[in-house]
Amino acid sequence: MRDRIVELLRPALTAPGAVYVDGTLGLAGHAIAILEACPSARLIGIDRDPDAHEVARERLGHLADRATLVQAVYDELPEVLEDLGVDTVDAILLDLGLSSLQIDRTDRGFAYRVDSPLDMRMNQGEGQTAADVLNTYSSRDLSRILRRYGEERFADRIARAVVAAREAEPFRTSARLVETISAAIPAAARHTGGHPAKRTFQALRIEVNRELAALEAALPAAVGALAVGGRMAVLSYHSLEDRLVKRTFAERATDRGPRDMPVVPDHLRAELALLTRGAERPDQHEIDTNPRAASARLRVAQRVKEAA
Repeated sequence: MRDRIVELLRPALTAPGAVYVDGTLGLAGHAIAILEACPSARLIGIDRDPDAHEVARERLGHLADRATLVQAVYDELPEVLEDLGVDTVDAILLDLGLSSLQIDRTDRGFAYRVDSPLDMRMNQGEGQTAADVLNTYSSRDLSRILRRYGEERFADRIARAVVAAREAEPFRTSARLVETISAAIPAAARHTGGHPAKRTFQALRIEVNRELAALEAALPAAVGALAVGGRMAVLSYHSLEDRLVKRTFAERATDRGPRDMPVVPDHLRAELALLTRGAERPDQHEIDTNPRAASARLRVAQRVKEAA
């Protein structure tokens, strides 16, 4: 949905020195498209993954002259802007999916279709790994994260199977985890609803990287950083993320005055205007070209007034 994102963010990036924040820089695909379409804009590119910074800087090429790259998590946006002496920004993108760099490098442990170490950290220099979670969490806690972050209906069965299996040998690689998951769920369920390990791997990744907590903190911070007229786009890839985005945008796009108030005072008026009707989805051509985009949901909003 790159072209659609450029179309919706470009009107906010026409003024000289306009600031575009890519809060999930990845391989810089969106950043390059924005900088090429908006020759007056400059980029603040944020990513927690040091590998992404190395690749992004190379891919930016001559556009790197208009870019500042920062290793951080997107919920650290206020601190990043303060350190750079930036008060407000004109456009923000949060692309919440894994980058191709993370998916395709088997040593990162994100893919359940290949055998690899159970890492799943977006920044491999800090924090617990997926193996740490699997080998130390109680059955109750494993079940909780599988149910909450993976919406896995067989969470209890999988959690019990993991705890039993790790008593024989700790989990280290993805293939053994996939085998354990497949054996734990009913045979009929292994052939419906996608790969049987998909929801467990999603839940582990979210837990390891505290993704939902970071998103919940980042959304209001990002809205607060937007200048009036600034625009914010969020690409989410599962319902947990999209619900947070939908709720934040809806709350900020709604007047806070009583329903029967004939004239809403300015300080109670909505801060945002929604630029997408619901969540936009990729068309079939894009899905055919890039199957990983199939679950993408795009929401875009514009800041229309200062916070009260």
